[in-house]
Amino acid sequence: MFNPRSARAKHRIPNSILQVGAAIHGEFEYTLVDGNLERDPWTRIKSLMDTGEYGYFGCTVMPGPQLRQAIPYSREIHNRYPGVVVIWGGYFASNQSATVVQSGYVDFVVNGPGDEAFPQLLRALALGQPADEIRNLVFFRHGKVVKTPMAPLQDQDTLPQLPYEFLHQCYPIEKYLGRTFMGRRTAAYHSSMGCPFTCSFCAVVPIYNARWKGKSAALVYKDVKYLIETHGADAVEFHDNNFFVSEKRTAEFARLIEHDGIQWWGEGRIDTMSKYSDETLALMRKSGCRMIFFGAETGNDALLKQMDKGGTQTAAQMEAFAARMKRFDIIPEYSFVLGFPAETPEQVMKQIDEDISFIKRIKEINPDTEIIIYVYSPVPTEGSELFDQVKATGFRFPTHLDDWLQPEWQNFDLRKNPLTPWLTPAMVNRILGFETVLHAQYPTVSDFRITRFQKRVMRALSTLRYRFNVFGWPYELKALQKYWLRYRQPEIEGFYAE
Repeated sequence: MFNPRSARAKHRIPNSILQVGAAIHGEFEYTLVDGNLERDPWTRIKSLMDTGEYGYFGCTVMPGPQLRQAIPYSREIHNRYPGVVVIWGGYFASNQSATVVQSGYVDFVVNGPGDEAFPQLLRALALGQPADEIRNLVFFRHGKVVKTPMAPLQDQDTLPQLPYEFLHQCYPIEKYLGRTFMGRRTAAYHSSMGCPFTCSFCAVVPIYNARWKGKSAALVYKDVKYLIETHGADAVEFHDNNFFVSEKRTAEFARLIEHDGIQWWGEGRIDTMSKYSDETLALMRKSGCRMIFFGAETGNDALLKQMDKGGTQTAAQMEAFAARMKRFDIIPEYSFVLGFPAETPEQVMKQIDEDISFIKRIKEINPDTEIIIYVYSPVPTEGSELFDQVKATGFRFPTHLDDWLQPEWQNFDLRKNPLTPWLTPAMVNRILGFETVLHAQYPTVSDFRITRFQKRVMRALSTLRYRFNVFGWPYELKALQKYWLRYRQPEIEGFYAE
């Protein structure tokens, strides 16, 4: 699934924007405005637009908090500067493209990778030519949504170098190197595009359709080495949808980075990495691999099959792999999605309780396993059995872009308040109550500010609840987590603590 953690880190190098920037670098003049770093992004954007020198406003839009800026800013630009073309990209824009282009204030959506589409679109607009032949675009014309065919994924090694120096002129790169549990100056990097699997609940699938292309290990190392030597990075987060597709590439990168003294994190699949050799896993740990994020999803094999989880991932495999990771001192970070639709409310609650029991079993096998919990929220994977089941319940996405600014839909994209017809408040409260108790019993290692004393207190207060499955109204734990620990939720906030 798309991992919200990778979109929530407060300070991370904007690789997606850098990659698009690289595609137009030297051909078009542009500047970057980072809404995460600007205290008042609109003031900065308005000052640029007021010069009259900019004819295009490009915005990358991830689900959740980024919409709070993207929607009002784009609307305001359309109203104030009617000659400016507004172009969106990113996961939200691609997955909700029809709603976006029918808003009246977004002219084009780059659907998926923009390495070719974005510069081609700018050239066409500059020459007054139609965009119909440009792949990876969505736009609204004559009352109809036009969606052009998807282009093949490019060989990532042929893409231009990321313009780090240009970014450094806009914002010092050191501002993006935050302190995390892995290092004092942690960088973020994206080394591949897509994912070769077709999980029916995943936001990546409608964009890439089981396609994956990765940079060679040598070029990945070259970029990481630049961040180490030039800007003092001592840790790296790889925010690929699936960094570990190729064992050969992973092993080669691990050998290259082995003596650079960094720690690193990435996202992968349990069934894929279960096939990795012991030699590769040992090499990864030796090279600094500290933690790996995995989409475990559920302990129910039938449900895993329904969601098309590759056809090979099973509950038994998850248990065995958690134990195997302990041998190599690599922390497995398992994310679970609770609250999938079922025929009756009783079946939904039964599955929730079964997943809670399975998560507790994983913790018994390897207590170091980090557990990330989401409440299931659908993504528009048309044609999948799971999404057909979702639509049959009466669930519908907003048809007006502005509706996504409503608090309930922002929470939806954080997978905390799903607005789905089959989930009752009691079900959601049980999931979130279990999450609170679990995090008290096993505080995340990624929040290095929590002291040993605080951990002991939280565990003592949560032990009976955890042991006897009493998850209702855990107000005492919530209060301690919020006001005493100021506990960070890594699935929402990312790793960064400062």
